Amino acid sequence: MIRGIYTGSSGMMAQQARLDSIANNLANVDKTGYKRDLTIFKAFPDMLIRRINDDGQGITPAGSYDTMPYVGKLGTGVEVNEVYTQFDQGSMQRTESSFDFALEGQGFFTVMTERGERFTRNGSFTINEEGILVNHKGYAVMGENGPIRLQKNNFMVNERGEVMVNAAMSPEPEDVVGMTQNNWEQPVVIDRLKLADFENIRELKKEGESLYTDTEYSGPPLPPQQLKVIQGFLEKSNVNAVREMVEMIEVQRSYEANQKSITSGDQTLGKLINEVAR
Repeated sequence: MIRGIYTGSSGMMAQQARLDSIANNLANVDKTGYKRDLTIFKAFPDMLIRRINDDGQGITPAGSYDTMPYVGKLGTGVEVNEVYTQFDQGSMQRTESSFDFALEGQGFFTVMTERGERFTRNGSFTINEEGILVNHKGYAVMGENGPIRLQKNNFMVNERGEVMVNAAMSPEPEDVVGMTQNNWEQPVVIDRLKLADFENIRELKKEGESLYTDTEYSGPPLPPQQLKVIQGFLEKSNVNAVREMVEMIEVQRSYEANQKSITSGDQTLGKLINEVAR
């Protein structure tokens, strides 16, 4: 009975951790480039159950046999193994802004923070007062030659991440989204977006604000193999709100079931101590 109480309590704590991940997913359902978290559990080692009222061993002319037959397994609880981030591709949303970028494939933009380089799928950028391309937190978007300096309406980025400018283009008209290189005069490649991929993307660490940092298990950033940059689009989060709500109901039911098992074990133990023991 005491073991049952501990087993039920471990289940409640595990479901609480799962609920925290689901709540975080729902809170970021509209955040650009957000990737959903999935809580993964693992069970404590199971215990073998055998009959204990038998002698243990029987003797026959052919040898011996076990008189304590195997009855089954007894679960001893569960714990959170890891919180796994699913990097599935999110849907594309057209914005008609030349400062918005989406990534198609596995990889990240690189931004420079006060803690060093960080990686993000959120391609909602703008230009600061110094003419540097920055993200929504003011962190500089990195190119292969350092921070990218631009002038408004005077640049475009192709699928390879190459940043091209045209000094002859007028900065006054509408955005350059939809324009092709043929519409330009004297296009010049000034830099290329610093895109990154990792050998073990699963081991990246979330830091909040759509930023990731590499770890010793993810390995250092590597050049991406198959990654396209799409200008004028943003990648939406890969969270399905309906699925998250269904999983939240499952968590509630599992939590209640574990709670009832603890209540039953507590009541039975109380009756054993207060009534049977007398």
